[in-house]
Amino acid sequence: MNRSLLAAALTAVLAAPMASHAAALPASVVASPARAADAKIDARRKGPEIAAFAEVKPGQRVYDLIPGGGYFTRLFSLAVGPSGRVYAVWPDEYDKVSKPDSDVMRKMAAAAPFTNVRVLTQPAKAFSAPELLDLVFTSQNYHDYPDPFMGKVDPAVLNAAVYKALKPGGLFVIVDHRGRPGTGMKETDTLHRIDAATVKQQVTAAGFRFEGESKLLANPKDPLTATVFDKSIRGRTDQFILKFRKPR
Repeated sequence: MNRSLLAAALTAVLAAPMASHAAALPASVVASPARAADAKIDARRKGPEIAAFAEVKPGQRVYDLIPGGGYFTRLFSLAVGPSGRVYAVWPDEYDKVSKPDSDVMRKMAAAAPFTNVRVLTQPAKAFSAPELLDLVFTSQNYHDYPDPFMGKVDPAVLNAAVYKALKPGGLFVIVDHRGRPGTGMKETDTLHRIDAATVKQQVTAAGFRFEGESKLLANPKDPLTATVFDKSIRGRTDQFILKFRKPR
């Protein structure tokens, strides 16, 4: 290989998101008619690519923590298939302010092809799962746990419970709005942002091994100073995607 080709190859590798053992989801999942509406926003939300980064596979037990409208829940449900299971879980405190999300999800889970989805609610400080899990996934909500409406849950409590709920080798994947470096958790209740370095420190302190970060939702034009609901940035915030593994 000549130098120019080698340089191009190295540039492509360095520019790609860090995604160990990631494999693309089957086209039958991504293009399923059951997610036709979701597919229209894939270009913005990057669901199939994020699910690949999270190493979602048929037969897995996946826990979607605070799933909102169910964009990722539906994708996970189709990806794990009939032999898998997806738990769509709302903390009680969040469920009270997000109605009717959980009720809509229950109705969805009552009909094919999403009958492998189980909808649960539980206290924010008492994260638990009915069985050992392959993946715990949460998008844009990790930062909520220390906030007053959630009961000011110490992230260490959440992370320890997630660690316990996962199988050895299982993954904890966190997507959230990036905060300015050095702000820690100071802006979780105001800007709804959190410093990625703080999340890494908190999760690895629970025993997890940091596996990598994807830049799929990165936006370097986000100044990180506005609330995520500000019309100037809503839907286009700079978001980090962190992957942690429970050691085998």
